[in-house]
Amino acid sequence: MAAEIDRDKVRESFHRQATDYDRHAVVQGRVVEKLLGLLQAEGVSPARLLDIGAGTGRLLARLTDLYPDMDAVGVDLAPGMCQTAAENLAGRRVRMVNADAESLPFEAESFDVVVSTSTYQWLATLDQAFSEARRVLAPGGVFCFALFGERTLFELRESYRAAVEGGGDRTHSFFPCAEVSAALERTGFEAARVGSELEVELHPDVPALLRSLKRIGAGSTAPASGRGLAERRVMLEMMASYRSRFGSEAGVPATYEVVYGVARKGGGE
Repeated sequence: MAAEIDRDKVRESFHRQATDYDRHAVVQGRVVEKLLGLLQAEGVSPARLLDIGAGTGRLLARLTDLYPDMDAVGVDLAPGMCQTAAENLAGRRVRMVNADAESLPFEAESFDVVVSTSTYQWLATLDQAFSEARRVLAPGGVFCFALFGERTLFELRESYRAAVEGGGDRTHSFFPCAEVSAALERTGFEAARVGSELEVELHPDVPALLRSLKRIGAGSTAPASGRGLAERRVMLEMMASYRSRFGSEAGVPATYEVVYGVARKGGGE
C-alpha cells in the first residue's frame, strides 16, 4: 500500500526549498513550455487568469509575457514559494496568495482561465481541487493543467519495494491518466482531453537523484515512519537494486510521466 500524503510535510518541504527550486526542477521547466503551447492552441485571450500551485512564478512569468494586459493571480500552499514568486514577478500584473488548491479564497466565476503545473499530484484525491477550479472559472472558461502520473519515478518505487521485506511501499503514489479523466467528468468539466508524455532525467547515481528530489521539495511526502526511506539498511539495498536494475555507464534514469489536461466549463450556466 502506498503512503498517505502529509500535507503539512509537503508545505514545509516546498517552503524550505523555494529559493533552490528552479535550478533543480528541470522536468518542471519543460512542462511549463508544453503547457503554454496547449493553452495557446485553445485560442484564449485571458483577462483574468489563476495559476494554482504557482511555485516560484515560472509559468506566470511566461504567461504575463504572452498576455501582458491580463490580471493574474498565483496561489501556492507554501509561503516560501509565494514570497519567491512575488520577488520574481515584481513589476508585473500578478498578485500572489498563500492558499490551498482544495479551498480557493475567490468568488465563483472570478477567472476565465485556470492553469496549474506539477501541483495536483500532491493531493490525496483530485475531485475537490478540480471542483474548486471549476467553481472559480467563468462559464466557457478554460482549465489547462499538468500533473505527474502513475509511471513517475517507477524506478525508485520498484527499487524500494524490492528492498523492503514483504514488498511494502511507503513511496508516493501518483494518479493514472484514467483517474484524471474520470475526475474531470465527475466534477462537471466538458470537452476534456487528457494525455501523457514521458520525460527522463539522468543522474550520476542514486544519491544524486535523491538530493535532486530533496532540492525541489519532493524528497519525502510520506508521514514519518521507522520503516521509511531514511532507515539505513533499506536505503542501501534500495540503491543497490536501483543501480543493478536500471543503471548504466551514463548514470541512473528517473522517469516522469506528465499528464496534461485541457477542459472547459460549460457556457450555459
